[in-house]
This record gives sequence, structure tokens and C-alpha cells, in this order.
Amino acid sequence: MGETARDGHRQRLMSAVTHQTVSGDENGMRLDRWFRARYPELTHGRLQKMLRTGQVRVDGARAKASARLESGQDVRVPPLPVPVGRKSAKKPQLSAADREFVKSLVLYRDDGLIVINKPAGLAAQGGSRTGRHLDGMLDGLTFKAPERPRLVHRLDRDTSGAMALARNRLTANALATAFRARRVTKVYWALVSGVPDIAAGTVDLALIKAGRAGDQRMRVAEAGSPGAQRARTHYEVVDRAGRAVSWLRLEPETGRTHQLRVHLEAIGHPILGDTKYRGSEESPAMDIAPRLHLHACRLQLPDDVSNGLEIEAPLPDDLLGSWRYFGFDPSFDV
Repeated sequence: MGETARDGHRQRLMSAVTHQTVSGDENGMRLDRWFRARYPELTHGRLQKMLRTGQVRVDGARAKASARLESGQDVRVPPLPVPVGRKSAKKPQLSAADREFVKSLVLYRDDGLIVINKPAGLAAQGGSRTGRHLDGMLDGLTFKAPERPRLVHRLDRDTSGAMALARNRLTANALATAFRARRVTKVYWALVSGVPDIAAGTVDLALIKAGRAGDQRMRVAEAGSPGAQRARTHYEVVDRAGRAVSWLRLEPETGRTHQLRVHLEAIGHPILGDTKYRGSEESPAMDIAPRLHLHACRLQLPDDVSNGLEIEAPLPDDLLGSWRYFGFDPSFDV
């Protein structure tokens, strides 16, 4: 009952099928995070394959990686492979440089929460084309706590800014519940092409995934069509540089993948530096940072999480230069 691994090693099954019960402190966890917490040596790719083929079941039914678990549910765990000749894959050691790097990102820390200022270019989690990612560095943020922090929400690889990490399961559940109930306020800044005719408004356009695996993107869809998810973004023009560029304050009501990028492109004002969603428009020839000009500048939590913490993530130096290039004052409180 073995299978051939990509590296050419034969693999054996480390166990038979088991059934695990979701505990009370795991209530609200995503299924993929539940697996990562219980089976840290299980790779992302292997888990995705088990989910696609229906080997993983929750209360007897197929489930997606994003499914939220409830205490008392039964999770079917299929046999997990381990290369023959090794007890398990060793977890790579975090380098001293990466340990110092990830600590330098911390904006705030208490007993249950860490908030970092994630840089652009750093993915939240690994994938088939991602070697270095935030999830692989979380051991550098334990600060002598008995467990590593947990990701409770994500920013795109190309987006910088405030990102919350839970230091224990209780806080993770509270944050996950708050995000699902839309009780967390997230404010972004963006530089976009052109100036919206309406200075403040709401983009209410459903989104759906399109494209093949590895090159998947989101697109606008008819509300109610199969697979479409409702998405709402509130925006306000903070400043403008003539009719060429404007600075927008964005507050997403929902949290869909690439929501802000797709919504702004859909209304004709794509984010500067967005090579994925600029449509047919050419990027303006400007002496600015060659990156997505989108930054999560503020995060406000509900009162029952870290006493309603409100924290700001300052613009990184490259974006600060772009703001100043257009004569915008990033110290302006929005």
C-alpha cells in the first residue's frame, strides 16, 4: 500500500484511518489549520490532495480546506505517508537571520495577540511555488510561549501592512469568530490610476474564481450565479494628483481573495503596480516603486479581543516614496 514520492523514495502509511473529535478549544478553526496544528509534518500539497479526493471527511461529508469546524464534529483522517527509513520529515530549522527578521515586523504583542507589519513579497503560507513564507517563520515569534502563533487572516503576497496572529487557541477562536462576523475593521490605503467621479462610495460586485490552478484569479460575476461570492468595498478619495492618480482609503466589508484589486479594476481605477489586475491599461510611466500600491494601514479589533485594540501600520519606505512623489502627505489621519 505504498506510493512513489516525487523524490523517488518509497513511502509507507504511518497509520490506518482514524476518527478525531474536534475539541472545544478548536471550535471555529479552519480545517486546514486544524490539520496543521495536529499533524505539523503533513505538507500543504498532501492535505490538498486528500481533500480533493474526498479522503478527509467531516461528519461523513466532503469538506474544503476553509471549512470551519465545530466542537464535537468527527474528522476522518486517512493514513498519512512517511518516507521509508525515516520516522518523519524533520522540520527545517529557522535561521538566525529569519528569526531576527520576523521579530522586526512586530508592531504589538500581548499575552494572546501579535500584530505585525507584513512586507510586500512575503506570502502568508507556502505553496507549490513558495519556499519562504510567514507561516514557516512563526517559531521566531513564540517569545518563550509554549506554542507558536497562528495565522487568523491573511494579506496577499504583494500587499503590505497590519496582520494579526493569535498566540493561543482561545484568541484564535475569538479572532476567527470576529472576522467571520465582520466585527474587525480593516482600513487600506491605495494609489490608483485616475480619479473616481464619485468621491466616496461603495463597490458591490460579486466575485468568482476563474482560470486554472497555478494561475487562478478572481473576476466579477453576476450575483447569485453558481460559485459567486458577495463582495462589498467602501472607498473614499483622500487626495488626488490632477486626474492621473488618486489616493483612496478603502474599507472592505467582506474579505474575498483579491477583492480590493478586482473591485478597483472593475470601476476603471486599477491599483498602481498591479500587474495581475490592470486589464488592458498600460502602467503609467512614473518613477515610483515597482510593486502593488496597496497597504493595510489600520486594524481595529472588537472590545472582546485585546480590549478593542486599534493599531496602525506605517507605510514602508518604498510606498512612502511613492506617496511623496505625488505630493501626498501620509501623516494625514484617515
